[in-house]
Amino acid sequence: MTQTPTAHTTPAQEQARAQLTVPAQHPMVTVLGSGDSLLRVIERAFPAADIHVRGNEISAVGDPSDVALISRVFDEMMLVLRTGQPMTEDAVERSIAMLKASDNGTSDGPETPAQVLTQNILSSRGRTIRPKTLNQKRYVDAIDKHTIVFGIGPAGTGKTYLAMAKAVQALQSKQVNRIILTRPAVEAGERLGFLPGTLYEKIDPYLRPLYDALHDMLDPDSIPRLMAAGTIEVAPLAYMRGRTLNDAFIILDEAQNTSPEQMKMFLTRLGFDSKIVITGDVTQVDLPNGTKSGLRQVQEILEGVEDVHFSRLSSHDVVRHKLVGRIVDAYELYDSKHGTENGTHKGGHGKSGAKGSKGK
Repeated sequence: MTQTPTAHTTPAQEQARAQLTVPAQHPMVTVLGSGDSLLRVIERAFPAADIHVRGNEISAVGDPSDVALISRVFDEMMLVLRTGQPMTEDAVERSIAMLKASDNGTSDGPETPAQVLTQNILSSRGRTIRPKTLNQKRYVDAIDKHTIVFGIGPAGTGKTYLAMAKAVQALQSKQVNRIILTRPAVEAGERLGFLPGTLYEKIDPYLRPLYDALHDMLDPDSIPRLMAAGTIEVAPLAYMRGRTLNDAFIILDEAQNTSPEQMKMFLTRLGFDSKIVITGDVTQVDLPNGTKSGLRQVQEILEGVEDVHFSRLSSHDVVRHKLVGRIVDAYELYDSKHGTENGTHKGGHGKSGAKGSKGK
């Protein structure tokens, strides 16, 4: 893409103009979107600028800062398209947000949208799993660099899903010999006790979201064979007690529902050549009244410990329906105004939301 910026003045203010040329190898529909949907996203983000398209030429006129950002948006889009990856409306929106944060000085790193959006983790059955936000990229990078990583954030930020993709990647590249997926079945003595069937049948629905994510990442026919061989294990947290886990990629999901004692027990299962990822949302604690969350406490204990990393995601990293991010923000605003926790009075026991979908 070539860019030829010029400037001219009007009685009101100085304006800038940029002329962008899209290379012939990229059809304009891949840049503008079906029905110009991608162009509309950019126009909504920069309402004061005029963007015009003629053939493979794109021009932008407006405030110099807006025009510069628009040029950078298209440059980043071209870098992504060169990898063969299509651009989506969501990807364009996230690219604009990242560039605006960088321009405003609120971004705390050098990563560009193209670097974030083109980092492939795992390809399976025609689809590729990759981070979609800057914090997600840093979370994935932290898993590569550290032995123990905590992914803490609200529902829908990809905490568990990205961790499981990294686990499958590690297994396929023979960095580990097995994957262990676990959750604290805190309700096993309460609600699950009223379900029919054996203990395994009662606990199985609680672990089902982990199975669902595995089916997204592996050939479904291979999963029973891998589980029978012990290469993949899905089990309640209580089954981890007394074990030492070597050569394994271990994921503890829903860690906000561990007690401090359970968290310590789990962390000390770490063996040689293993990696642990712990995910959770401290705003969705389902523990009985008076029981402290192990995930909340461990942040005070292990923050700053070498080779332990805390990745914190926010509503800006939600990759589900846009409304999910707005719901998370609304609850945070309510809590700050009313001195509550997740919409309920602190010390009260309130359930919140469905848990365990693949976007966590």
